[in-house]
Amino acid sequence: MEVDKYIASGILELYVAGTLTEEQNVEVFQYAREYPEIREEILAIEASILELTKSVAPKMAKRKGFDDVKVRIGERKDAKVVQFPKEKSNWSTYTGWAAAILLGVGVAWFYNENTQLKSNINVVEQQKQILEQQIFEARGSLASSNELLDNLRDKDITLTPLGGQEVSPTSYAKVYWNKKEDKVYIDAQGLPEPPDGMVYQVWSLKLDPLTPTSMGLLKDFIEDENKIFTLDNPNETEAFGITLEPAGGSESPNLEQLYTLGAVASS
Repeated sequence: MEVDKYIASGILELYVAGTLTEEQNVEVFQYAREYPEIREEILAIEASILELTKSVAPKMAKRKGFDDVKVRIGERKDAKVVQFPKEKSNWSTYTGWAAAILLGVGVAWFYNENTQLKSNINVVEQQKQILEQQIFEARGSLASSNELLDNLRDKDITLTPLGGQEVSPTSYAKVYWNKKEDKVYIDAQGLPEPPDGMVYQVWSLKLDPLTPTSMGLLKDFIEDENKIFTLDNPNETEAFGITLEPAGGSESPNLEQLYTLGAVASS
């Protein structure tokens, strides 16, 4: 950008006078932030206007003439009054007054508008940062979702549906078990929200004899939007069960709070 030509164009004087459009005001304000020469020129114009406002004020100094003094002390007793023609009003002075007042009002209005504009720009910047953060998080969430889908579609995945039990017949869940990686993905969308102070615990079960092994908890169940949880499972699992336990989990499952249960299909 050619700063000197921009300054010489006269747009800065119009900016200070407050006669530009909102879009032009934003443009000048942004250039002033980017180029110190433009900012200094704006400050110089404002200073000149304020100085002009002071200088155009008429100086009304009334002076008493010597003849008047002489009359008062009696030196002149009967002075003949000579009628001088009335001076014409100094319209240029009053015009200067009016211009100065209007200019002062314009400067005050411009200052207020400029302050409001800066505030609006700050709000826009904050909204932009929030939006950028939301986009960043959404992209991260999408990447995680795509990675999860790839894992669930792996050919080595074994799907085990878990049906609702006596305590909650309508509950259900799905377990995706990758035996090669010793990981399971629990789709717990069919479970109700646990009460305060309670948590869902997932169990790996050997059926003969019945031997439960805890695989972990479904933490932050309410806050998790997709209700899919990843747990390690190095066990020789024959069935999966999910129980409702006190916060922190239990060493052995509470079968009275068994919400879902399902046997692994034999391969």
